[in-house]
Amino acid sequence: AGRRADRLAAIKEDFEQQYGIRVDTLVLDVSKREDVESKVKPAIEAFGGIDVLVNNAGITRDGLVLKMKEQDFDDVIDINLKGCFNLIRFASPYMVRQKSGSIINMTSIVGVSGNAGQVNYAASKAGIIGLTKSVAKEIGSRGITVNAIAPGYIDTEMTQALPEKIRKEWEKQIPMRKFGTVEDIAEACLYLAEQKYMTGQVLQINGGLYM
Repeated sequence: AGRRADRLAAIKEDFEQQYGIRVDTLVLDVSKREDVESKVKPAIEAFGGIDVLVNNAGITRDGLVLKMKEQDFDDVIDINLKGCFNLIRFASPYMVRQKSGSIINMTSIVGVSGNAGQVNYAASKAGIIGLTKSVAKEIGSRGITVNAIAPGYIDTEMTQALPEKIRKEWEKQIPMRKFGTVEDIAEACLYLAEQKYMTGQVLQINGGLYM
């Protein structure tokens, strides 16, 4: 849902009606340390702790390296990579104190394979893999797992907006000949959230596009 308050309100209502649970939503800039600290800590304290953190915020600013604007590089690194760090920085102390928790970071297939025209995005996603493995080593002794998910082509609003010809060309590259679904990624998150002995790993969910 990102920073779209209207979508957050709809998600909140949907979850509360379907599951009868309390849902709170926050709108914040994950790249800003002060914003994360001032809003995330009170939210965690209001619920008495945190069990699972999924770092899913991300943007793209595609372009060839020879022509890429510095701001486009910085914006992607700030939100995708620094944003991931900021959330871990302020959520992990609570997990350390309770000696349990699961951190799940969204990387990407391009974080392991690279991709022309996405040097900023690929760098940010590769950085998330290094961040994941390092944090896993730092806090694993406290009973906290830290893993990453690297999706391939997933059927989302962004990919649905692509011309049909491009989608078909991409599908030909995938051994399973189809895009993944958001449910595929959500189920992987649930799996990692319930794992107690898997840490520092990157789950590749890409239909065989990268092995």
